[in-house]
Amino acid sequence: MPLTLVTALRSVTGAHRAGNEDSAACAPGFALVADGVGGHAGGDVASGTVAHRLVAAVDEPGHDRPGAAELRAAVEAANDELAQRARSQPELAGMATTLTGIFCADDAVRLVHVGDSRAYRWRDGHGRRVSRDDSLVQMLVEEGVIAPADAARHPRRNVILHCLAGDAADPAHVTVADVDARPGDRWLLATDGLTDYVPEHHVLALLGAAGSPEEAAEALVRTALDADAWDNVSVVVADVVEADPDTHPAGHAARVAGAAARDAGGEALDPTA
Repeated sequence: MPLTLVTALRSVTGAHRAGNEDSAACAPGFALVADGVGGHAGGDVASGTVAHRLVAAVDEPGHDRPGAAELRAAVEAANDELAQRARSQPELAGMATTLTGIFCADDAVRLVHVGDSRAYRWRDGHGRRVSRDDSLVQMLVEEGVIAPADAARHPRRNVILHCLAGDAADPAHVTVADVDARPGDRWLLATDGLTDYVPEHHVLALLGAAGSPEEAAEALVRTALDADAWDNVSVVVADVVEADPDTHPAGHAARVAGAAARDAGGEALDPTA
């Protein structure tokens, strides 16, 4: 039986930022987050552009369960659009974004990832991180230079090594991988406004303890805000269920928030507003 998602989305600016550079989107066929890289011009434009391009790709007829090649083509198109916008609007030069998303296949989800936004899966009472951070600190941990326990407090933990910034080489660094899925799995896609301020074990505990995706998303964002997160916080929680064969998996009413919502003429979903 094909699989689909029951999703909940939250994206908040937080108390310490003037605007929201994150974007997030979800529908029954997919969930994703993108984080405009801090310190660069147009981070909100970058994340919104990439989010909208991926949503549009999976919402085309016949592409509601995209294969790896289709997802890579959508990422390349999004990256090309970043380059075009930077050329036509010099004030956007240097903009960049992370991207982490899952897309339904028949008996798996396809993970698309670049940067340091994260994907977690909760299954049978246990949770684990599925994505790998494209970050300096992750590289230092893997090389044995620093201990994993020190990574969360490292002064350069926000330095990322790969992202989407419009460079022709960027898509080659994007991971696209099938991950087995089954009904009962719960996924979390989150920007580092959550994971930099809430310890991973606490993130996983909240993810598993909540009764529904809505409750989980609300608890995760509230915990990040209570921890005085200095960044935007965006999460999508997605429960894997069996699909109704008569329902279009991706749907034509994808929920978007953050920069992507504003680009579409809407408003960011912010429970603190």
